[in-house]
Amino acid sequence: MFFKAFFKCPFMIDLYLKDETYKIIGLCMEVHKILGKGHSEIIYKEALEYEFRTNGIPYEREKNYRIEYKEIFLSRYYNADFVVFDEIILEVKAIQCFTKSDVRQTLNYLAASKNKLGLLVNFGEDSLKHQRVIL
Repeated sequence: MFFKAFFKCPFMIDLYLKDETYKIIGLCMEVHKILGKGHSEIIYKEALEYEFRTNGIPYEREKNYRIEYKEIFLSRYYNADFVVFDEIILEVKAIQCFTKSDVRQTLNYLAASKNKLGLLVNFGEDSLKHQRVIL
């Protein structure tokens, strides 16, 4: 016990917004367990919205972020699938597998939103896949 108090195990990592992330991933797993793969993104988003609402998880759906360029805002904007706990961008996919483009998209949303953490989840595979994206 003395050893644990003074030395941190190298495998014990404190993740940013760990508890909130685990709650979101848990609800995504619940949705995937019930619906499985093969639906369009909009179906998973609707099921997730239900789960967030019934579990008291604060969220915004389809939140727009304007893009700043020099001293102006461009007329186009980014549209994040969800912002959960006011800090986590949640991007929902229903594809064969993640690509670098999916990660870049999430990074762009993080930059525009000034948030630090994004979760990329894919319902299109046999088991739910998720990836933390940190800016």
